[in-house]
Amino acid sequence: MRHARINYQGQNLNVTLDEQDRICLPDGKKVSGDDVIWLPPASGTLFALGLNYADHAAELEFKAPEEPLIFIKAANTLTGHKQISVRPDNVEYMHYESELVVVIGKPARRVSRENAMDYVAGYTVCNDYAIRDYLENYYRPNLRVKSRDTLTPIGPWIIDRADVPDPHNLTLSTWVNGELRQRGTTADLIFDVPFLIAYLSEFMTLQPGDMIATGTPKGLSDVVPGDEVIVEVEGIARLANRIVSQAEYEESQK
Repeated sequence: MRHARINYQGQNLNVTLDEQDRICLPDGKKVSGDDVIWLPPASGTLFALGLNYADHAAELEFKAPEEPLIFIKAANTLTGHKQISVRPDNVEYMHYESELVVVIGKPARRVSRENAMDYVAGYTVCNDYAIRDYLENYYRPNLRVKSRDTLTPIGPWIIDRADVPDPHNLTLSTWVNGELRQRGTTADLIFDVPFLIAYLSEFMTLQPGDMIATGTPKGLSDVVPGDEVIVEVEGIARLANRIVSQAEYEESQK
């Protein structure tokens, strides 16, 4: 089953989707996804991985890390499916990152790798945009690179863990204006899902709704205002959004 959060006629709602991609409202009515505003499907802490694909590390001429490079994304970065992302004015390079996201389903503290998948509620997709201009060190991505408003589209929904037989054998893809620019597979994860849950839960309690964005494969490129970017994880979801300039965004807020 797929679960989403939407705004419909001014109300924020938790909903499910049927096999025809129709949104099932709490009152039983069904509506099209074109008739709603998609919201981020979970609201917990978002943990993100740097350099978690060997091909991406090689692309950047970095040695693959020996332990996970994890940072936290601020809530202000999250936005929903079919929403906009703001490219700051006067930056040279902003790139997408197609990522599988793991959603935690129950409190996890000192979980073993063998039992880790029992704590997964499901999966979603994110596009973890980065402003490369301000990157000082890939091992320490700073706030100006990774925590800007609107630069983490996520969703559209969470699909139940039971509906994804093997999260470690999924194709990830990114299209910009219909052109395929990135393709990889979760089979190439350096640190897999059970390892990451065990690693994090060793020193902190993961809560229901917390999310782990598992990193991106090689194939990054610059995106500019006007671009439509679609990221997809096979069997999970396809997530679309549009890039706007900072000036355009600020004008729209007046």
